[in-house]
Amino acid sequence: MSTPANTPAEYYQRDRKQHPPAFTPTYKTSVTRSPQYSLISLEQTVGEISGPRFGHNDIDPIDNDLIKNYTHGGDPIGERIIVHGRVLDENARPVPNTLVEIWQANAGGRYRHKKDTYLAPIDPNFGGCGRTTTDENGGYFFRTVKPGAYPWRNMVNDWRPAHIHVSVFGASFSQRLITQLYFEGDPLIAKCPIVQTIPDADAIDRVTAKLDMNATIPLDTIAYRFDIVLRGRRSTMFENRLEGN
Repeated sequence: MSTPANTPAEYYQRDRKQHPPAFTPTYKTSVTRSPQYSLISLEQTVGEISGPRFGHNDIDPIDNDLIKNYTHGGDPIGERIIVHGRVLDENARPVPNTLVEIWQANAGGRYRHKKDTYLAPIDPNFGGCGRTTTDENGGYFFRTVKPGAYPWRNMVNDWRPAHIHVSVFGASFSQRLITQLYFEGDPLIAKCPIVQTIPDADAIDRVTAKLDMNATIPLDTIAYRFDIVLRGRRSTMFENRLEGN
């Protein structure tokens, strides 16, 4: 029986021209981090294949509100924002009940981490971490503050654009994908050696959250939309899958 011409394909060949090479000397740490030999494929065990299973009972209702989930009596300092979107497969079908986690620097560009020595102060009311599960339409929602840019020891005067780290879990712990989202209009995106390892401008655009005035709350919170496509020609770039999605 023939397949109708408009039937969505279940597999799309990778467009390797869009993916950054593992070895990129302008991004200094890639010199030591990039593999020198062929990658080895490891067989999954039953424990990896059968779990995890995340449900709404595993997520506290406040986990996706970074303005409230670490407060010590006050709100964090900074521009209040909403980051929302959908997790989709390569045929734009929603991916429900998947765990989405984020972590970020505070409004001054400082992470709550003992090894972060940047001069910006720690915000006592901001933890910088959140998580949620996608709804039946693949939708997710976070409320937070916009992270600040910060310097990093790559070259003499390199700065990271404002960004939020995003983790998406699949059906097992070995199916965790991690990326970073940037913010539309940030001039540091074009100057960041990490972002510029992505050779395709459209692929860079797909890791850039777009201003969404329809979801903005007047006199309260600016909104950005960031849809995540897990595979296919229009997939979101994932930093831990340099060989392609």
